[in-house]
Amino acid sequence: MNRATRTVNVTILILLVTTTVSGVLAFAVGSPGPARWTTGVHGVSGLALLLLLPAKARIARRGLRRPGRSRKVIGWVFAALVAAAVGSGVLHAVWGWGPVVAGVLPMQIHVGAAVGVLLLLVAHLVVHRRRRLLRRTDVDRRRALLGSGLVAGSVLLGTVTPGRERRATGSHEIVDVAAMPVTQWLFDPVPRLPQAGVRTPAGDVDLAGLPQRTVRAVLDCTGGWYSEQEWRGVAVADLGLPRGASVEVVSATGYRRRFPAAEAGSLLLATHLAGRRLSAGHGAPVRLVAPGRRGFWWVKWVVSVEVVDEPWWWQPPFPLQ
Repeated sequence: MNRATRTVNVTILILLVTTTVSGVLAFAVGSPGPARWTTGVHGVSGLALLLLLPAKARIARRGLRRPGRSRKVIGWVFAALVAAAVGSGVLHAVWGWGPVVAGVLPMQIHVGAAVGVLLLLVAHLVVHRRRRLLRRTDVDRRRALLGSGLVAGSVLLGTVTPGRERRATGSHEIVDVAAMPVTQWLFDPVPRLPQAGVRTPAGDVDLAGLPQRTVRAVLDCTGGWYSEQEWRGVAVADLGLPRGASVEVVSATGYRRRFPAAEAGSLLLATHLAGRRLSAGHGAPVRLVAPGRRGFWWVKWVVSVEVVDEPWWWQPPFPLQ
Protein backbone atom coordinates (compact mmCIF):
# COMPACT_ATOMS: atom_id res chain seq x y z
CA MET A 1 0.00 0.00 0.00
CA ASN A 2 1.57 3.30 -1.10
CA ARG A 3 1.57 6.55 0.81
CA ALA A 4 -1.30 8.16 -1.12
CA THR A 5 -3.55 5.16 -0.54
CA ARG A 6 -2.76 5.09 3.18
CA THR A 7 -3.47 8.81 3.47
CA VAL A 8 -6.86 8.51 1.75
CA ASN A 9 -7.87 5.47 3.82
CA VAL A 10 -6.86 7.04 7.13
CA THR A 11 -8.62 10.30 6.23
CA ILE A 12 -11.80 8.37 5.44
CA LEU A 13 -11.48 6.49 8.74
CA ILE A 14 -11.12 9.74 10.68
CA LEU A 15 -14.10 11.26 8.85
CA LEU A 16 -16.24 8.17 9.49
CA VAL A 17 -15.48 8.27 13.21
CA THR A 18 -16.16 12.02 13.27
CA THR A 19 -19.49 11.69 11.47
CA THR A 20 -20.55 8.84 13.76
CA VAL A 21 -19.72 10.65 17.00
CA SER A 22 -21.17 13.97 15.83
CA GLY A 23 -24.28 12.20 14.52
CA VAL A 24 -24.94 10.56 17.88
CA LEU A 25 -24.43 13.89 19.64
CA ALA A 26 -26.71 15.65 17.14
CA PHE A 27 -29.49 13.22 18.04
CA ALA A 28 -28.93 13.77 21.75
CA VAL A 29 -28.59 17.57 21.86
CA GLY A 30 -31.71 19.73 21.68
CA SER A 31 -30.41 23.18 22.64
CA PRO A 32 -29.75 25.36 19.56
CA GLY A 33 -26.25 26.47 20.62
CA PRO A 34 -24.58 23.07 21.11
CA ALA A 35 -26.74 21.54 18.36
CA ARG A 36 -25.39 24.03 15.83
CA TRP A 37 -21.84 22.82 16.48
CA THR A 38 -22.62 19.10 16.47
CA THR A 39 -24.79 19.31 13.36
CA GLY A 40 -22.22 21.54 11.65
CA VAL A 41 -19.36 19.12 12.31
CA HIS A 42 -21.57 16.23 11.19
CA GLY A 43 -22.44 17.94 7.92
CA VAL A 44 -18.90 19.08 7.14
CA SER A 45 -17.38 15.65 7.79
CA GLY A 46 -20.10 13.99 5.71
CA LEU A 47 -19.54 16.32 2.76
CA ALA A 48 -15.79 15.76 3.09
CA LEU A 49 -16.46 12.05 2.63
CA LEU A 50 -18.37 12.94 -0.52
CA LEU A 51 -15.36 14.87 -1.86
CA LEU A 52 -13.09 11.88 -1.21
CA LEU A 53 -15.23 9.41 -3.16
CA PRO A 54 -13.32 9.87 -6.48
CA ALA A 55 -9.98 9.12 -4.78
CA LYS A 56 -11.44 6.10 -2.99
CA ALA A 57 -12.98 4.86 -6.27
CA ARG A 58 -9.54 4.81 -7.91
CA ILE A 59 -8.19 2.75 -4.99
CA ALA A 60 -11.16 0.37 -5.22
CA ARG A 61 -10.61 -0.16 -8.96
CA ARG A 62 -7.04 -1.21 -8.30
CA GLY A 63 -8.27 -3.61 -5.62
CA LEU A 64 -10.55 -5.37 -8.12
CA ARG A 65 -7.50 -6.81 -9.85
CA ARG A 66 -6.43 -8.63 -6.67
CA PRO A 67 -7.66 -12.12 -5.69
CA GLY A 68 -10.28 -12.52 -2.98
CA ARG A 69 -13.95 -12.26 -3.96
CA SER A 70 -15.28 -11.81 -0.43
CA ARG A 71 -13.15 -8.72 0.17
CA LYS A 72 -14.40 -7.18 -3.07
CA VAL A 73 -18.03 -7.78 -2.10
CA ILE A 74 -17.49 -6.30 1.36
CA GLY A 75 -15.71 -3.32 -0.18
CA TRP A 76 -18.53 -2.58 -2.57
CA VAL A 77 -21.19 -3.03 0.12
CA PHE A 78 -19.23 -0.66 2.35
CA ALA A 79 -18.99 1.92 -0.45
CA ALA A 80 -22.70 1.59 -1.20
CA LEU A 81 -23.62 2.12 2.46
CA VAL A 82 -21.37 5.19 2.71
CA ALA A 83 -22.98 6.61 -0.43
CA ALA A 84 -26.46 5.87 0.96
CA ALA A 85 -25.64 7.50 4.30
CA VAL A 86 -24.19 10.66 2.75
CA GLY A 87 -26.78 10.80 -0.02
CA SER A 88 -29.75 10.42 2.32
CA GLY A 89 -28.27 13.10 4.59
CA VAL A 90 -28.10 15.52 1.66
CA LEU A 91 -31.60 14.41 0.59
CA HIS A 92 -32.92 15.23 4.05
CA ALA A 93 -31.45 18.73 3.77
CA VAL A 94 -32.86 19.30 0.28
CA TRP A 95 -36.08 17.24 0.22
CA GLY A 96 -37.17 17.66 3.81
CA TRP A 97 -38.26 15.19 6.46
CA GLY A 98 -41.09 13.61 4.42
CA PRO A 99 -41.10 9.99 3.16
CA VAL A 100 -39.28 9.27 -0.10
CA VAL A 101 -40.39 5.68 -0.80
CA ALA A 102 -42.72 3.20 0.93
CA GLY A 103 -43.17 5.57 3.86
CA VAL A 104 -39.45 5.54 4.70
CA LEU A 105 -37.92 8.86 5.77
CA PRO A 106 -34.54 10.13 4.52
CA MET A 107 -33.39 10.26 8.14
CA GLN A 108 -34.28 6.60 8.63
CA ILE A 109 -32.22 5.65 5.57
CA HIS A 110 -29.42 7.86 6.87
CA VAL A 111 -29.30 6.22 10.29
CA GLY A 112 -29.75 2.67 8.96
CA ALA A 113 -26.96 3.05 6.41
CA ALA A 114 -24.70 4.67 9.02
CA VAL A 115 -25.18 1.72 11.39
CA GLY A 116 -24.26 -0.65 8.56
CA VAL A 117 -21.13 1.38 7.78
CA LEU A 118 -20.11 1.31 11.43
CA LEU A 119 -20.51 -2.47 11.70
CA LEU A 120 -18.48 -3.11 8.53
CA LEU A 121 -15.84 -0.61 9.65
CA VAL A 122 -15.37 -2.39 12.98
CA ALA A 123 -15.14 -5.76 11.19
CA HIS A 124 -12.58 -4.34 8.73
CA LEU A 125 -10.42 -2.93 11.54
CA VAL A 126 -10.51 -6.24 13.40
CA VAL A 127 -9.43 -8.18 10.30
CA HIS A 128 -6.63 -5.72 9.50
CA ARG A 129 -5.66 -4.87 13.07
CA ARG A 130 -1.99 -5.70 12.46
CA ARG A 131 -1.70 -3.42 9.46
CA ARG A 132 -0.09 -0.05 10.15
CA LEU A 133 -2.54 2.64 9.17
CA LEU A 134 -0.17 5.57 8.84
CA ARG A 135 3.56 6.17 8.89
CA ARG A 136 5.41 9.22 10.09
CA THR A 137 6.64 9.94 6.57
CA ASP A 138 3.04 10.05 5.30
CA VAL A 139 2.43 13.41 6.99
CA ASP A 140 4.04 16.36 5.24
CA ARG A 141 3.23 19.96 4.36
CA ARG A 142 1.61 19.05 1.04
CA ARG A 143 -0.82 16.62 2.60
CA ALA A 144 -1.57 19.02 5.43
CA LEU A 145 -2.53 21.63 2.82
CA LEU A 146 -4.65 19.07 0.99
CA GLY A 147 -6.40 18.24 4.25
CA SER A 148 -7.08 21.91 4.91
CA GLY A 149 -8.43 22.25 1.38
CA LEU A 150 -10.72 19.27 1.94
CA VAL A 151 -12.20 20.84 5.07
CA ALA A 152 -12.55 24.24 3.37
CA GLY A 153 -14.20 22.64 0.35
CA SER A 154 -16.71 20.74 2.44
CA VAL A 155 -17.57 23.89 4.41
CA LEU A 156 -18.07 25.79 1.14
CA LEU A 157 -20.22 22.97 -0.22
CA GLY A 158 -22.30 23.10 2.94
CA THR A 159 -22.95 26.82 2.52
CA VAL A 160 -24.47 26.33 -0.94
CA THR A 161 -26.49 23.21 -0.10
CA PRO A 162 -30.26 23.89 -0.01
CA GLY A 163 -32.03 23.57 3.32
CA ARG A 164 -29.84 26.00 5.27
CA GLU A 165 -33.00 27.49 6.84
CA ARG A 166 -33.44 24.37 8.98
CA ARG A 167 -33.19 24.47 12.77
CA ALA A 168 -29.76 24.09 14.37
CA THR A 169 -30.50 20.38 14.87
CA GLY A 170 -31.09 19.96 11.13
CA SER A 171 -34.86 19.54 11.48
CA HIS A 172 -37.43 21.11 9.12
CA GLU A 173 -40.27 23.21 10.53
CA ILE A 174 -43.92 22.18 10.61
CA VAL A 175 -46.21 25.12 11.39
CA ASP A 176 -49.67 23.54 11.21
CA VAL A 177 -50.62 21.34 14.17
CA ALA A 178 -52.65 19.10 11.86
CA ALA A 179 -49.52 18.36 9.83
CA MET A 180 -47.51 17.16 12.84
CA PRO A 181 -46.73 13.44 12.36
CA VAL A 182 -48.13 10.91 14.79
CA THR A 183 -45.13 8.79 15.71
CA GLN A 184 -44.49 5.99 18.16
CA TRP A 185 -41.77 3.43 18.79
CA LEU A 186 -41.65 0.99 15.86
CA PHE A 187 -44.89 -1.03 15.76
CA ASP A 188 -46.37 -0.14 19.16
CA PRO A 189 -50.16 0.33 18.92
CA VAL A 190 -51.63 3.63 20.08
CA PRO A 191 -52.99 3.11 23.63
CA ARG A 192 -56.50 4.32 24.47
CA LEU A 193 -56.45 5.58 28.06
CA PRO A 194 -59.61 6.69 29.87
CA GLN A 195 -58.73 9.87 31.78
CA ALA A 196 -56.06 12.48 32.46
CA GLY A 197 -54.66 11.11 35.70
CA VAL A 198 -51.25 9.85 36.75
CA ARG A 199 -49.90 7.71 39.56
CA THR A 200 -47.42 9.30 41.94
CA PRO A 201 -45.74 8.10 45.15
CA ALA A 202 -48.61 9.78 47.05
CA GLY A 203 -51.33 8.05 45.00
CA ASP A 204 -53.41 8.78 41.91
CA VAL A 205 -53.63 12.43 40.89
CA ASP A 206 -56.38 14.03 38.80
CA LEU A 207 -54.58 16.68 36.75
CA ALA A 208 -57.79 18.66 36.18
CA GLY A 209 -57.81 19.63 39.86
CA LEU A 210 -54.31 21.15 39.84
CA PRO A 211 -53.10 24.59 38.65
CA GLN A 212 -52.84 24.74 34.86
CA ARG A 213 -49.90 26.22 32.97
CA THR A 214 -49.40 27.09 29.32
CA VAL A 215 -45.94 26.96 27.79
CA ARG A 216 -44.69 27.49 24.26
CA ALA A 217 -42.11 24.83 23.47
CA VAL A 218 -40.40 23.25 20.48
CA LEU A 219 -40.96 19.55 19.84
CA ASP A 220 -37.89 18.54 17.81
CA CYS A 221 -38.22 14.97 16.55
CA THR A 222 -35.15 12.93 15.59
CA GLY A 223 -37.11 11.96 12.47
CA GLY A 224 -36.10 15.35 11.06
CA TRP A 225 -38.96 17.76 11.82
CA TYR A 226 -39.84 20.26 14.56
CA SER A 227 -42.83 22.32 15.56
CA GLU A 228 -43.23 25.17 18.05
CA GLN A 229 -46.65 25.05 19.71
CA GLU A 230 -48.51 25.97 22.90
CA TRP A 231 -48.97 23.16 25.40
CA ARG A 232 -51.24 23.30 28.47
CA GLY A 233 -51.16 21.09 31.53
CA VAL A 234 -49.65 20.66 34.99
CA ALA A 235 -46.03 21.20 35.95
CA VAL A 236 -44.36 18.11 37.40
CA ALA A 237 -43.20 20.31 40.30
CA ASP A 238 -46.87 20.85 41.26
CA LEU A 239 -47.49 17.14 41.88
CA GLY A 240 -46.09 17.37 45.42
CA LEU A 241 -43.45 14.73 44.84
CA PRO A 242 -41.08 13.71 47.65
CA ARG A 243 -37.40 14.53 47.35
CA GLY A 244 -35.17 12.30 45.29
CA ALA A 245 -32.26 12.31 42.90
CA SER A 246 -34.37 11.93 39.77
CA VAL A 247 -37.90 12.03 38.42
CA GLU A 248 -38.95 9.14 36.17
CA VAL A 249 -41.86 9.50 33.76
CA VAL A 250 -43.46 6.22 32.65
CA SER A 251 -45.65 5.53 29.61
CA ALA A 252 -48.48 3.02 29.26
CA THR A 253 -46.23 1.21 26.74
CA GLY A 254 -43.53 0.67 29.39
CA TYR A 255 -41.26 3.31 27.89
CA ARG A 256 -39.71 5.65 30.46
CA ARG A 257 -37.27 8.54 30.73
CA ARG A 258 -35.50 9.86 33.79
CA PHE A 259 -34.82 13.56 34.51
CA PRO A 260 -32.87 15.52 37.13
CA ALA A 261 -35.14 16.46 40.03
CA ALA A 262 -34.07 20.09 39.52
CA GLU A 263 -35.87 20.10 36.13
CA ALA A 264 -39.28 19.26 37.62
CA GLY A 265 -40.32 22.91 37.37
CA SER A 266 -39.76 23.01 33.60
CA LEU A 267 -41.40 19.65 32.84
CA LEU A 268 -45.08 19.79 31.92
CA LEU A 269 -47.68 17.02 31.91
CA ALA A 270 -49.66 18.31 28.95
CA THR A 271 -53.32 17.56 28.27
CA HIS A 272 -53.87 20.18 25.56
CA LEU A 273 -52.03 21.10 22.35
CA ALA A 274 -52.71 24.43 20.61
CA GLY A 275 -55.85 24.96 22.69
CA ARG A 276 -57.35 21.53 22.04
CA ARG A 277 -57.25 18.26 23.94
CA LEU A 278 -54.48 15.93 22.86
CA SER A 279 -55.38 13.25 20.36
CA ALA A 280 -54.49 9.64 21.12
CA GLY A 281 -51.77 9.69 18.48
CA HIS A 282 -50.12 12.69 20.10
CA GLY A 283 -50.09 11.06 23.53
CA ALA A 284 -53.55 11.59 25.04
CA PRO A 285 -54.63 11.88 27.68
CA VAL A 286 -51.26 13.01 29.13
CA ARG A 287 -47.99 13.70 27.39
CA LEU A 288 -44.75 15.01 28.84
CA VAL A 289 -43.36 18.28 27.48
CA ALA A 290 -39.60 18.58 28.05
CA PRO A 291 -38.40 21.94 26.66
CA GLY A 292 -34.85 21.93 25.32
CA ARG A 293 -34.79 18.15 24.79
CA ARG A 294 -35.29 16.08 21.65
CA GLY A 295 -38.58 14.35 20.93
CA PHE A 296 -37.76 10.96 22.45
CA TRP A 297 -37.72 12.64 25.88
CA TRP A 298 -41.34 13.78 25.42
CA VAL A 299 -42.96 10.64 26.84
CA LYS A 300 -46.42 9.90 25.45
CA TRP A 301 -49.38 8.26 27.22
CA VAL A 302 -48.00 9.04 30.67
CA VAL A 303 -49.46 6.86 33.42
CA SER A 304 -47.09 7.50 36.33
CA VAL A 305 -44.42 9.85 37.65
CA GLU A 306 -41.96 8.28 40.06
CA VAL A 307 -39.12 9.50 42.26
CA VAL A 308 -35.97 7.36 42.14
CA ASP A 309 -32.55 7.48 43.79
CA GLU A 310 -30.59 6.65 40.63
CA PRO A 311 -29.00 9.60 38.79
CA TRP A 312 -30.83 10.74 35.67
CA TRP A 313 -27.91 9.88 33.38
CA TRP A 314 -27.93 6.22 34.53
CA GLN A 315 -30.19 5.09 31.68
CA PRO A 316 -29.83 4.24 27.96
CA PRO A 317 -29.07 7.46 26.05
CA PHE A 318 -31.64 6.56 23.39
CA PRO A 319 -34.88 4.52 23.31
CA LEU A 320 -34.40 0.75 23.43
CA GLN A 321 -38.05 -0.35 23.59
